[in-house]
Amino acid sequence: MKILVTGGAGFIGSAVVRLAMSRGHEVVNVDALTYAGSLGNVAPVADLPGYAFEQVDIRDRAALDRVFAAHRPDTVMHLAAESHVDRSIDGPGDFIETNITGTYNMLEAARAYWQREGKPEGFRFHHISTDEVFGSLPNDPSVKFTEDTPYDPRSPYSASKASSDHLVRAWHETYGLPVVLTNCSNNYGPYHFPEKLIPVVILNALAGKPLPIYGKGDNIRDWLFVEDHADALLLVVAKGELGRSYNIGGENERTNLELVRALCAILDEKCPKASGSYADQITFVTDRPGHDARYAIDPTRIRTELGWRPSVTVEEGLARTVEWYLTHEDWWRPLLERKGVGVRLGKG
Repeated sequence: MKILVTGGAGFIGSAVVRLAMSRGHEVVNVDALTYAGSLGNVAPVADLPGYAFEQVDIRDRAALDRVFAAHRPDTVMHLAAESHVDRSIDGPGDFIETNITGTYNMLEAARAYWQREGKPEGFRFHHISTDEVFGSLPNDPSVKFTEDTPYDPRSPYSASKASSDHLVRAWHETYGLPVVLTNCSNNYGPYHFPEKLIPVVILNALAGKPLPIYGKGDNIRDWLFVEDHADALLLVVAKGELGRSYNIGGENERTNLELVRALCAILDEKCPKASGSYADQITFVTDRPGHDARYAIDPTRIRTELGWRPSVTVEEGLARTVEWYLTHEDWWRPLLERKGVGVRLGKG
């Protein structure tokens, strides 16, 4: 199968590209290489037969039409997006243009190609989204997001992703475009861009800097190892029911403070300080505006319909992630110089 992956030089997209290539698929990686993209993320597969890269911005419809015509993919996995909540607070315009208008361009380019090719039965447009579109949950383990949870986005980022989800469903209902959708919980793992919580904590710890935790650190997230997520995404694009959405979670709920303390304990073991613990560097900072209290995924649908469940516990995944950062300084060191990295954003 030839898969066109948008955002394939990003964190989750590159995990999809690497896994798809390892399974014998052909991949067309379409990425604008914005501040968070890096061809280093796909370096392990970049020289393999069947891999192609196109530096294209999904806001450029003419360029997308050219890519579809040149590569003639069997399916599309649309991951390209602006994704950092704090940046969306400071500059929502980029999120509207990329996540909404860019998705519109992708849908129209895919629809034109699908129709031109005679509407091939196996074609799919897989839209990859976030559980943040559902809003915030109470601190009650019995309450989780399902595919039927009403949308209630609280940040410019989640609102832009909710809008793109609605566009994808509309193109399925109105034009018959064969689509599947997924909404995932918080991802983490190797190649995570160093502006998100886990890499920030790891790299700040190693540098002797404060480990910033918003508010009291009691916000809860469900953590999904990125390689598990890539496995689920390839399963959904192959076997998911058309027009249907699937929630993908790690079944690993932790408060932010619990997560940071776990990272510190792993670092204490793998790279001990001369004295004391990395946990001594924990610092509580002013909370993010509109910070959702809790996200948690109910994975019943993907488990019962497609037989998928995560294979990596948060303890195992965090240890693997720390080990990766300790041995890949050549990857993350240059990224620290990129705009906004290491700076507190999203103060409102």
